[in-house]
Amino acid sequence: MSSLTPLGMPGMRPEPPPTDAPTWKTAWDAALYGPDGFFRRESPAAHFRTSVHTSNRFAEAVVRLVRDAGLDTVVDIGAGRGELLAAVHALAPDLELLGVEVARRPAGLPDAVAWTTALPESVDGLMIANEWLDNIPCHVVEMAPSGRAHVVHVDPRTGEESLGRPLDHDSVPASLAAWCERWWPLSPAAPGTRAEVGTTRDAAWADVVRRVTRGLAVAVDYGHTRDTRPPLGSLRSYRDGREAQVLPDGSRDVTAHVAVDAVADLVGATVLPQREALRALGVSGARPDLATATEDPAGYVRALSRAGEAAELTAAGGLGDFSWIVTAVGDVAAPFTG
Repeated sequence: MSSLTPLGMPGMRPEPPPTDAPTWKTAWDAALYGPDGFFRRESPAAHFRTSVHTSNRFAEAVVRLVRDAGLDTVVDIGAGRGELLAAVHALAPDLELLGVEVARRPAGLPDAVAWTTALPESVDGLMIANEWLDNIPCHVVEMAPSGRAHVVHVDPRTGEESLGRPLDHDSVPASLAAWCERWWPLSPAAPGTRAEVGTTRDAAWADVVRRVTRGLAVAVDYGHTRDTRPPLGSLRSYRDGREAQVLPDGSRDVTAHVAVDAVADLVGATVLPQREALRALGVSGARPDLATATEDPAGYVRALSRAGEAAELTAAGGLGDFSWIVTAVGDVAAPFTG
């Protein structure tokens, strides 16, 4: 790893709003990453649960992935409070570990785990982002009764929305309409039909991948493809472990599912379900042989617990449906292709 460059959300030239409220992208960005933003002061684990928080089985899979690829560095983007890296360090203390997060270094993190608010300029190793792309703010657009798609604005205090300029207006970046046309077509569509424009997510992950000089880039997130886009969008908020009113006021998480096919297309990545990736890395939900319960009761209980943890990570309709977006760079063999 070498010098660091600032970590920030991909920018876009502003469009003059026809309302006093900011666009969803602007309000969302301020709510999560502003000076007093949600991720600067809150512990994500206090508000929502990810694969990292379920058990150490996810960390075991990360170590296996790194070992199989012959790598010795792990960079965790959107590292929360360092839970994944702490678990990886306990399993493999020889690995070089770096957490990237807008929040300051958490107390109690092992000294061997480095911490920064900036992306490394270059990495020879694994760059992994678990549920990071869904928190990259993006524009929201909606079909109006006129049959034209408009940029959606939102009042951060109340959540009240209003329609701004149409996508074909001169002040709106042409990239938004081009992305929608290719990845999330809205015409013809009923009024109220929505899209979350993935240009910022695509650009953010492409920036990560370009920094890998040799190794792997892996984004893990919930998402959809062109055939499964949610017609009303997927904006959600979580607070204190529960789903809450979607409100970009900084008091809660704001998230939306990722158009994983668009992200993968830009970086030439392979996409596979989490259940397939984890099973290939030895995370199995198969129950232990009942016969061992008599021979080694304590061992049987431990194996049964591990099987339950694996089952949660690979469950259909749950974490197992998450997508792994995987890019191999340099002489590192692409995993999950056998």
